[in-house]
Amino acid sequence: MKAFLDWLSTLSPWLEIPIIIGVFLVAVGILLFFIEIAPRAGRVYTYIRLAACVLLPLGIMWILQSYWWAIIAAGALGLLFFWLDYRGKEGAGYLFQLVGFLAPALLLLIVGLIFPVIQTFGQSMFNASGTRFIGLDNFIWIFTQPQGIRTVVNTIVWVLVAPVVSTVVGLVYAYFIDKTRGEKVYKILVFLPMAISFVGASIIWRFMYTARPADADQIGFVNQIIVWLGGSPVSFLQVEPWNTLFLIVVFVWIYTGFAMVVLSAAIKGVPTEQLEAAELDGANAYERFMNVVVPGIRPSIVVVLTTIAIASMKIFDIVRTMTAGANNTSVLANEMYSQFRSFEGGRAAAYAVVLFVLVLPLVIYNARQLKAQREVR
Repeated sequence: MKAFLDWLSTLSPWLEIPIIIGVFLVAVGILLFFIEIAPRAGRVYTYIRLAACVLLPLGIMWILQSYWWAIIAAGALGLLFFWLDYRGKEGAGYLFQLVGFLAPALLLLIVGLIFPVIQTFGQSMFNASGTRFIGLDNFIWIFTQPQGIRTVVNTIVWVLVAPVVSTVVGLVYAYFIDKTRGEKVYKILVFLPMAISFVGASIIWRFMYTARPADADQIGFVNQIIVWLGGSPVSFLQVEPWNTLFLIVVFVWIYTGFAMVVLSAAIKGVPTEQLEAAELDGANAYERFMNVVVPGIRPSIVVVLTTIAIASMKIFDIVRTMTAGANNTSVLANEMYSQFRSFEGGRAAAYAVVLFVLVLPLVIYNARQLKAQREVR
């Protein structure tokens, strides 16, 4: 593949275009083959599937210039797969078509996720150069030195504060602007920060937090307001431990729009009859909100909370852009990058494993909630 791309880059753009179009047409042809030809019954289509099962793995292994025994083994496995498909309970062609559609996704999953995860777990148990096995020393180092503990604590603070604040603010905003005049405009204004990258938002807020001496003109909007009110400029990004909370404000500013949009759609799905019945029973606005609206959109609230929690646990851009982890503001993802830049591959991999272990339960729980919602529908 690399040789093909290198050769393609040496050609004229006028020659690259038809080649790329040709590759695209081949991909479409393969797709149509699995849709139209693979599932058909008949001797001719059986021979076609046999040829594809045997020649395709043989061709792939031959293009990869593998060993002869590997090429022969690939052909034998292809023949075995044809026999399993031919004798399948669902009929000949079903397994062939199923594997044909799933193979690209499985290949990308193996190459892009499973293999890197295994490689990272292995690398976390070696020294910086990857030449000596040291077991759990990298993990012990993380949890026994002050910077590592502070990094884990900061990440936990992010996960506890950012999702809750973003969801609560988004929920309250969505409820109060629901069915009001100018609802679309209000939603657009709150959702706009989602269109800004984390880096762009971090630069904006870094200027807003900028502090100059009291006798100088303030260029930071927040400190200018403080000076107008008679106070002294505050170095927000240097005041420990509150600087972490000031970084979380940027994240909340961005993700409140996401929470608002999702929860607003969920609120519109709450039956009007339930709200009217609660009102007739004498429930005030707060009681209707807590006893009717919130239980009715609970699955959406859980999904929003877990989604934002996963994003906050993996946060990197805001911390890296605004403080680079200085003044005890570093988090796991930032520390992983810092160790990697310092050529500490083992420690960087250990941070990645810790982050993976912390994120995994949230991912599983979020997936189960989404599955439960689909079953209800």
